[in-house]
Amino acid sequence: MTPVHVLDKYYLAITLLVTVGYQLSGFAIAWTLQFDKITDFTGGSNFFLLALLTLLIGQTFYARNIVASVLVMIWATRLAGFLLFRVLKTGSDTRFDDIRSHFFKFFGFWVGQIVWVWVVSLPVTILNSPAVSDLSLGGNNPSFGQSRDIAGIVIWALGWLIESVADAQKFHYKSSKPPRGVPMKTGLWAWSRHPPYFGEMLCWWGIWIFCLTPSVDGTITHAARRAQYASIVSPLLTTLLLMFASGVPTAEKPQAKKFYLMSYGPQEDQNDPSIWQNYKEYLSSTSILVLIPPTIYRAFPTALKRTILFDFPMYQFDEAKDGPKAIDDARKQGQ
Repeated sequence: MTPVHVLDKYYLAITLLVTVGYQLSGFAIAWTLQFDKITDFTGGSNFFLLALLTLLIGQTFYARNIVASVLVMIWATRLAGFLLFRVLKTGSDTRFDDIRSHFFKFFGFWVGQIVWVWVVSLPVTILNSPAVSDLSLGGNNPSFGQSRDIAGIVIWALGWLIESVADAQKFHYKSSKPPRGVPMKTGLWAWSRHPPYFGEMLCWWGIWIFCLTPSVDGTITHAARRAQYASIVSPLLTTLLLMFASGVPTAEKPQAKKFYLMSYGPQEDQNDPSIWQNYKEYLSSTSILVLIPPTIYRAFPTALKRTILFDFPMYQFDEAKDGPKAIDDARKQGQ
């Protein structure tokens, strides 16, 4: 039994140390060179590193551990590869324009990335840990193929396909130089305004369900069972971030503002009032997150859209309140 098995039975310390070291190395490069092309790649590839590391150091080569680790590595490879490809094609990441030259703001982003990677990786980290998968420490890994294994894989696969296809469709759409004032309404984007976010949520709920099998169908210790259930913070954090922080909120109002200004902006000779009206029709017929055919979504009462379908009032662009401010901001920026 190695010291790491005794001192770090859940691999929490070693994965945190590796994540901190990896992310701070990325930050040092990005800050020194004022270079943000590696930022998202460093985040995505860190997931791959933790899944592979915890699988290898514990020698937990049970089918469930291998499959869970591979699923995370597949997800991480696609995400890191796509984001790196996209930023190399576009030349820069505009999200960092306001913080790239401010040390503490930029550093704060990387600290947030440390927390994101470490917390969201917890289901596979704890599954691969000695407390769950080492028989000598009370671990127990039931045979592969339990109902939660199947459910987790199906949910993950559905989420991964949605996220992958939606990202590819959006990149192709933007590369084709679409007409001015027309939101993307093709492919999966005809059924959801943010299908990649929906897919990513499904991926991590699927991973958590899959990794939870030893707690439900095995005989692990009470402490290990609590640790596995506590790893629900992974899909919860993913959902909360995408719903209330770096996901939907950063996309909804800015996009609405863009279309509003195309109709009522300060450069009146370029305005087209039909653009905003068409955009409002698009909002009323396209689900904000869950994939739903427009004809069905359109029939839903507004109260249901604003609650169980997650199109919360906080995402809405208020013409009376936000419109004048948007026009004033555009004037100040000389747009």
